[in-house]
Amino acid sequence: MPKFVIEREIPGIGNLSDTEVREISQKSVTVLKGMGPAIQWLHSYVTGDKLYCVYLAPDEAAVREHARRGGFPANRISAVRRLIDPTTAE
Repeated sequence: MPKFVIEREIPGIGNLSDTEVREISQKSVTVLKGMGPAIQWLHSYVTGDKLYCVYLAPDEAAVREHARRGGFPANRISAVRRLIDPTTAE
């Protein structure tokens, strides 16, 4: 299944409390359950004002639909073409 990185601009996200982050996560999971197993959230990286989420989804439209249903921004959606890491150099 294709993998996507979603950049979400959310001012101050890096300063949210654990409770606030949990609530956002719960909303996302609820929307995902309603959309069925074709779209999956793998993990996210939180920075000061952005959230970078990694999803498996059949296409970009599914990622956009998740954002719409959840009320989350999806400022940039990029399809992952390849994964590299230090072992790539070997």
